[in-house]
Amino acid sequence: MILLISDLHLEQERPDITRAFLHFLASRARQADALYILGDFFEVWIGDDAISPFQREIAQALRELSEAGTRVYLMHGNRDFLIGKRFCREAGATLLPDPCLVEMGSERVLLMHGDSLCTLDVGYMKLRRWLRNPISLFILRNLPLSTRHKLARKLRSESRAQTRMKASEIVDVTPDEVLRVMTEKGVRTLIHGHTHRPATHILQINGQAARRIVLGDWDKQGWALQVDQQGFHQAPFAL
Repeated sequence: MILLISDLHLEQERPDITRAFLHFLASRARQADALYILGDFFEVWIGDDAISPFQREIAQALRELSEAGTRVYLMHGNRDFLIGKRFCREAGATLLPDPCLVEMGSERVLLMHGDSLCTLDVGYMKLRRWLRNPISLFILRNLPLSTRHKLARKLRSESRAQTRMKASEIVDVTPDEVLRVMTEKGVRTLIHGHTHRPATHILQINGQAARRIVLGDWDKQGWALQVDQQGFHQAPFAL
């Protein structure tokens, strides 16, 4: 069995989500062969050198899961793209590239956070290209902690304000980009998060059936996608 989750946006201000996640790790995740976390695991991450006691507690819980036999995989999101090797070592997790091809059963599946599929959001895509540039990443990681804290608050505030103002289709994935990426990677199943719109979308690619599975965010309830011999099943659960 494999479990996939995303968009928990963990922060001290939401102890309900933290409690639910720690319970999830100690119970359901212990039965899984692998746990994939597809981005926006934390609400904000300003660098591995600024890890807080709260974040260290999460890392320790992930390590305990890993040491119990469940492989843990982590992908960057748009909120926590500065997570680095140090945190992953502490958490016993493997950092995945975005996008990433994996084998699930007899099928090759494409995993993404999902923000790179929102190509109609031109302003965000420009910012994303700048933030993910290796030179920009080097500069960001070497800024004073106080400056990084201020920058994170500013970006977070602006992101929330702009999302409220943008049309629904702009902050969702672009259908043509989904088809392009899936065709390029040669897959019939894409799994991603980011949009907070859990669903399974049935597609056609070159005359063949395909699907895009969108993971749910953890807010009013939690979500997990389970992959087993019966297929792909996503369901919410109470926090």
